[in-house]
Amino acid sequence: MDDEVYEKYLLAGKIAAEARDYGKDLIRPGVSFLKVAESVESKILGKNAGIAFPVNLSINDIAAHFTPRHDDKIVFKKGDVVKLDVGAHVDGYIADTALTLEVGTNNHGDMICASSDALDVAIDNMKAGVNLSKIGGKIEETIKSYGCKPVANLSGHKLGHYALHSGLEVPNVKSSAKTVAAEGDVLAVEPFATDGRGHITSGDTSNIFIYNKVFNERLIRDNRSKVLINKIQSNFKTLPFAQRWCKKIINKGFDQILRRLTLRRVIKSYPQLIEVKGSIVTQKEHTLIVHEDECEVTTL
Repeated sequence: MDDEVYEKYLLAGKIAAEARDYGKDLIRPGVSFLKVAESVESKILGKNAGIAFPVNLSINDIAAHFTPRHDDKIVFKKGDVVKLDVGAHVDGYIADTALTLEVGTNNHGDMICASSDALDVAIDNMKAGVNLSKIGGKIEETIKSYGCKPVANLSGHKLGHYALHSGLEVPNVKSSAKTVAAEGDVLAVEPFATDGRGHITSGDTSNIFIYNKVFNERLIRDNRSKVLINKIQSNFKTLPFAQRWCKKIINKGFDQILRRLTLRRVIKSYPQLIEVKGSIVTQKEHTLIVHEDECEVTTL
């Protein structure tokens, strides 16, 4: 990794961390999801960075992948367990970070600590050459020590240039995989803990989409769809985008166009990721740069 790229990763991490902490302070009973999401995203843009993905505000049994629509009226309620997941990028070099907070109560403190401590253990053990299954085993062991279960079918991931998921995975449980971390890898490590079954399934739409690079352009016939997809390509490239962002491109009828583009597989809709037993899930995430004998956290 050259010095210029390295500095961009560090700057993206600093901005993402500031936006995450800013968002944490906004979440209170009665505050709207939409206000928090838009305020955090504005914070990132105000630092002259890009938004790597829509701010995720996933509550209770939703482990990940929820952002409000442009017209959502939903508000945080006392007792909600909120996963706030934030991403920023500088010229396509991404930082991805998340935390969990409980709104106005303290009924799930141990579970929040379980995912947080598991991340700390992963950071302490991450370096070039380490088998990522070993990292997963450390995460699993730490979460189980709290009487919780890790979510086995969610994992961390390698970050690439304008790519949130760049092939390599960082498991949250011990596995038979032989993948090792390499010097210069940029990894988003994100332990998830639950008091449920430790498995997620796909639910309703998350209001998050991503452009499909491989599709037949002849499928796009009407001019409004062409305008929207061209703007999606130029504005968001290969990164996820929110339903509500499209309102700024085409003020009326954009929901129908998004549905049409999804059916034709021009764009992909992300589903909400829900714990199969309907149980609470917690998450903690940092972005790491792997070095020879240690790793460097960019999102502290």
